[in-house]
Amino acid sequence: MLHFQKWKVILVGAIVFAGFIFAAPNLIPSSALQGLPSWVPQKQVNLGLDLQGGAHLLYRIDEAELVDDWLGTIRGDIRETLRSNRIGYVDLNKNTTARAVSVRIRKPEDVDKAFTDLKKIAAPVGNDVFGGFAGNDIEVTKSGDKITLTATELGLNDRISSAIQASIETIRRRVDAFGTTEPSIQREGRDRILVQVPGVSDVQRLKGLIGETGKLEFKLVDASANAGEVALSKKVPPGSELLYSEDEPPVPYVLKDRVMVSGENLVDSQPGFDSRTGEPVVNFRFDAAGAKRFGRATQDNVGLPFAIVLDNKVISAPVIREPILGGTGQISGNFSVQEANDLSVLLRSGALPAKLSVIEERTVGASLGADSIESGKKAAIFGMILVVAFMFVAYGLFGAFANMALLVNVALIFAVLSLMGATLTLPGIAGIVLVIGIAVDANVLINERIREEMRSGKSPIAAVDSGYSRALVTIIDSNVTTLIAVLVLFWLGSGPVRGFAVTLTIGILASMFTAVTVTRMLVAGWLRWKRPKELPL
Repeated sequence: MLHFQKWKVILVGAIVFAGFIFAAPNLIPSSALQGLPSWVPQKQVNLGLDLQGGAHLLYRIDEAELVDDWLGTIRGDIRETLRSNRIGYVDLNKNTTARAVSVRIRKPEDVDKAFTDLKKIAAPVGNDVFGGFAGNDIEVTKSGDKITLTATELGLNDRISSAIQASIETIRRRVDAFGTTEPSIQREGRDRILVQVPGVSDVQRLKGLIGETGKLEFKLVDASANAGEVALSKKVPPGSELLYSEDEPPVPYVLKDRVMVSGENLVDSQPGFDSRTGEPVVNFRFDAAGAKRFGRATQDNVGLPFAIVLDNKVISAPVIREPILGGTGQISGNFSVQEANDLSVLLRSGALPAKLSVIEERTVGASLGADSIESGKKAAIFGMILVVAFMFVAYGLFGAFANMALLVNVALIFAVLSLMGATLTLPGIAGIVLVIGIAVDANVLINERIREEMRSGKSPIAAVDSGYSRALVTIIDSNVTTLIAVLVLFWLGSGPVRGFAVTLTIGILASMFTAVTVTRMLVAGWLRWKRPKELPL
């Protein structure tokens, strides 16, 4: 147990050296690191919301809007199914309260066929324990000539889950573009999303960027209608809709219902400046299908105005001077530089599936985070001092070896956290403090086992060798059982709880390495050097 081959010594030394090198940037201010060469390790542990301040936002998805859009889709599917099968119908209506869409079939002989065809709209939902299908998302019933398609609870839950997942991905893209590091975005309950963004100062801008639905549409302006008169009378021509601009006062526009191109066909958007006026604009680019549709629409409507609509607000309404066939365009609207940048982020990140509303908002100040860091530092330093003092008093030189290993252990923890780009929170600091105590536990077991071997009359070398050999199994068993509990905590936990589990896992693995390898190597080297007749234990 005390013999080390040369390559093992070199490997352990290299690991320890690398640990200190990659942990060192955490002791240097970020401003000082920027001036160092690129080959020098510069990764630091990211600080969580509770340590550096930031925004805590809890959103709820608009279930009513989600249901309304879903019923609209069902209504369109019904219309398309009946038309493709040449089945006449009347009274195609949706009932948001009942979460249902109903239709009456003109000819009684077509009712059964229509019922069979419409049942195909329903899709199975995998919701049972074993991943199978628990039911359909839509229930189809008939009563006389009336067929009703009702959204089921299973279907609604599946719809909400999909919308939540899509919203999380969209929010993540928007927050990443905001320039923050290590945001926490996760689902809370059935219909909520928790967003924690450390280090952000402009919370209102962040809320605006996240909360915008980002639904982009290009529509033709109804040139035959007088927008001012329609706005006063509220009598919108069939096939059109009344929307307003974001100007003060708002300018009314009567737009055709038909969408020329939607934001789904957008592949890129970047802020820029107009070459003629120098004002901030947003340059956009469509995919192949979108470019084709946009080119065809502009070619057929030269000389007519069209509107660029974002979340049912008209951004601008330029006149089509010539066909736009390249699939690229420009959005202008008296933007500031920041507004142009935020709009490009919204368009680039994609639209939210439904509106999000803030139900809880907290801002953690940087001073509070600084106080937390200072308290955590004091706790860690005070705990380490007490542990180091105890080990030295209780075990003398062997306690000093354990203390050296403890220092290596802490360095390895911060090195791994830095390389992972992990986020350190208050629970994470608690995990480090706990690891300090755990790290010396193995050395306590080894030293007490060596004392027992010495009392039995063995020589120093034999006692040390036997002590490490007999304590190894106990050390592995105790750490593995702790590791299993921590892994379960990581699996079932979320947010800061996971941070605590990650820190503790790294600390346990590092303590096993230092106790079994580093301290043993230090003791073996001392024994070969001093050749003592008695051990200072």
